[in-house]
Amino acid sequence: MTVAESILVLVSIYLACGLLFGAAFVTAGVGRLDPGARGTSVGFRLLILPGSAALWPFLAVRWVRAARQGGQP
Repeated sequence: MTVAESILVLVSIYLACGLLFGAAFVTAGVGRLDPGARGTSVGFRLLILPGSAALWPFLAVRWVRAARQGGQP
């Protein structure tokens, strides 16, 4: 396996994890981190899905912290 193939595999794994996390985040987590996002439309949630998939490590840490603090980010 070449270096380019290794990088491509790592990026693919990162994006797959991001899409799985993003799907869970836009359905359940976004309302816990941002009270203004509670009750938003499907269109809004689809709009933030790519960003949440790309930034999933940062959002995962914030979501865990909010859960530990009782919903406050």
